[in-house]
Amino acid sequence: MRYFGTMKNNNGILEIGGVSIKELAKEYKTPLYIMDQQLIEDNMKKYIDNFKSDKFKTEIVYASKAFLSKAMCQLADKYGLSMDAVSAGELYTIKMANFPMNRVHMHGNNKSIEELEMCLDLGIGIVILDNILEIERLGELADEKNKKIKVMLRVNIGIDAHTHEYIRTSKHSSKFGESIFDKNIYGIVEKIINYKNLEFLGFHCHIGSQIFDTKAFHEGIETMLKFTKSVSEKLKINIPEMNLGGGFGVYYTEEDTEIDVEKFMHSMVEHIEKTLEKENMNLERVSIEPGRSIVGNAGGTLYSVGGTKETYGGVKYVFIDGGMTDNIRPALYQAKYEAVLANKLNEKPEEIVTIAGKCCESGDLIGKDMKLAKACVGDYVFVSTTGAYGYSMSSNYNKALRPAVVFVKDGKTALSIKRETYEDLVSKDIFLNL
Repeated sequence: MRYFGTMKNNNGILEIGGVSIKELAKEYKTPLYIMDQQLIEDNMKKYIDNFKSDKFKTEIVYASKAFLSKAMCQLADKYGLSMDAVSAGELYTIKMANFPMNRVHMHGNNKSIEELEMCLDLGIGIVILDNILEIERLGELADEKNKKIKVMLRVNIGIDAHTHEYIRTSKHSSKFGESIFDKNIYGIVEKIINYKNLEFLGFHCHIGSQIFDTKAFHEGIETMLKFTKSVSEKLKINIPEMNLGGGFGVYYTEEDTEIDVEKFMHSMVEHIEKTLEKENMNLERVSIEPGRSIVGNAGGTLYSVGGTKETYGGVKYVFIDGGMTDNIRPALYQAKYEAVLANKLNEKPEEIVTIAGKCCESGDLIGKDMKLAKACVGDYVFVSTTGAYGYSMSSNYNKALRPAVVFVKDGKTALSIKRETYEDLVSKDIFLNL
């Protein structure tokens, strides 16, 4: 297992941000999401320091679906990042965190009337329009309220990134955006610019998630710029901005070769600049949307071992006090992770085990054929790289309580999200009038 950021081995006990996992388990209980605040901040700085150009302005938009809390909004604001949202709930969370709403971008392929009204009423920065119906809805609402709002159009550029089927978002069959190959695409853009209260900024694309193939991003840049030029010339309009989305891959296991952010940001900017020069174009601003690559490796989940079992079929199980309710990704699309016995780092990992959760599902597995030291009741399993889409996709299946989220830095801890209680579980329930 690779350690990230401020994780280290202190006499066989894992420390994160200068805090022992034993101390964390004692104070906050398990399962527990642990966020390395220093690594989050370092990752933000990598994008800020390296995605910049003398030819155009740049904008880093944190993709909040990866992990969102008031604390995360605070950090994004501290470093001047913008924030995207894909639901009314995310918009509300961002607003309640006192984040500047003029730096918020709204996504989604099926925005409700309520969500579009929220965008207008909260004065968010940009709405990324997904389709014709959405253009009409927002255009009419903006006219009714007599409120101007900046918009971009999400386009599908047909690049098939090499990643899992469920997280490819730019294939011709994708549910997201309008295809640049659609014969009606110019008319769709005209529809936007004909609404007096919609200010058209340009196009947005996102080719997928957890992508390591940097050539796919470069191909996306060229395709987007050539398409932008063709629309600008055909409709005789100025198109000042472009948003290239995110999807930058991170390390989960030895099967992954993570992107060197500093090097790749420089290459992206250089490729944009060269393509602009080649196409004789100018842009005022280019945006990207990292999410997983900011918080993924900065987070891990700590579990307590409740028991072990070897089956008649020869499978050795290590049972943990969490599972698919706090990490659905292995069950959802066979995501792989690395794990250690966090209180036995000095012991050789020599057992091949399957780490299984508590849910009443055979598929409730965090990992198969994982190498661990010999586990005993009361030991601690630490699963790395759960900072993205762990808490965000958690559930109350089997009436499990969602774990707490704690930030650690410089030997100090800060609770970001409280652990749910049994009272929380039934707080929305209402008896029938029998």
